[in-house]
Amino acid sequence: MPESREISIGDVESQAATLQSEKMTLNVGPSHPTTHGVLRLLVELEGDIMTKVTPVIGYLHRGDEKIAENMTYNQFVPYTDRLDYLGPLANNVAYAIAVEKLAGIEVPARCQAIRVICTELARISSHLLGLGVFGMDTGAWTPFMYCFTEREKLMDLFEELTGARFTNSYTRIGGVTRDIPEGWTGRVIEALNSMQRTLKEVDTLLTRNRIFYDRCVGVGIIAKEDAISYGLTGPNLRGSGIPLDLRKDKPYSGYENYDFDVPVGKTGDCYDRFLVRMEEVHQSIRIVMQAIEKLPDGPWYAEDAKKIFAPPKDKVLTSMEELIQNFMIVTQGPQIPAGEVYFEAENPKGALGFYVVSRGGGVPYRLKIRAPSFCNLSILPKILPGLMLTDVTTVLGSLDFVMGECDR
Repeated sequence: MPESREISIGDVESQAATLQSEKMTLNVGPSHPTTHGVLRLLVELEGDIMTKVTPVIGYLHRGDEKIAENMTYNQFVPYTDRLDYLGPLANNVAYAIAVEKLAGIEVPARCQAIRVICTELARISSHLLGLGVFGMDTGAWTPFMYCFTEREKLMDLFEELTGARFTNSYTRIGGVTRDIPEGWTGRVIEALNSMQRTLKEVDTLLTRNRIFYDRCVGVGIIAKEDAISYGLTGPNLRGSGIPLDLRKDKPYSGYENYDFDVPVGKTGDCYDRFLVRMEEVHQSIRIVMQAIEKLPDGPWYAEDAKKIFAPPKDKVLTSMEELIQNFMIVTQGPQIPAGEVYFEAENPKGALGFYVVSRGGGVPYRLKIRAPSFCNLSILPKILPGLMLTDVTTVLGSLDFVMGECDR
């Protein structure tokens, strides 16, 4: 019989030190429900801890920038809907203002106020979906149902205003497609008052929820320096404690006339980004209420932009001059002078920028889109290593990106 030998704790520790665990490479995605879009993460794991993460994008690439070179300025408006398709009204406005700056057009005060209302409603709609899905990513189903119900009310209002629920294509170079329908602002106020009550329910369900708190606090921390270095903007940047908001710092569309606060986080973790978006919804409601209260009378398009904004249909059918003007704009496009311009707006996901180069005429020579989701996703290789695999959904949900504008 072989002699038995006692194994000491020291022997076990020395043997464990010589063992090397094999690293595993895992694909997360590109299935859509997992990752808020068609995103693939190439994850290197050591046990359940991520040691390296590489985002793989391009599955939704459509070549928007190249398409713009073969379309008139107005024909490209529907393509902006498909960038951040959760806030199309805001995309339309950012693009239109960029081209208007190139053309030297100043839209009337009523048009600016309508655009502010549309942009802030788009921000609310986008954040409601982002907050609801973020809760679902961490295991909470009920807040998603609350948020989605309120968002549906906004979809009905968008349909009444623009004729479409999702891809609205409402803004035009030099104005908007049509004026606000009678009684629409009253229905907006009613919907927002209802929404404020629902947000209290969501706040009660999530903010102090122990499971949600533990899954978010201290997870996916983005330091101020890293947020700046990686070009983060929007709620993800403000969640790291940097109070940069283009509506305050570089006002456009009359934002300097509205009173609102810019919420910021302290540590830059997933929980801070959640709190920033929650408060931004309240601030956007505040802005919309002010814009409706101060809504000026007057035209809803630049009447002096004869070769850029198509005349109203009743004038086209009764005046030869307007008929010719409409024909030229439809066939040749708005006549924009030669030059180049860059403009960026504070969109729901961050700073959406358009760099437009014109050689004159109705078609841009070059158009470059600065997509906030693309920049926000670039920080994943920095913040995910060291976390557990189960933290991936929490971090992705807190970044609230859209692959439509990331891939373009």
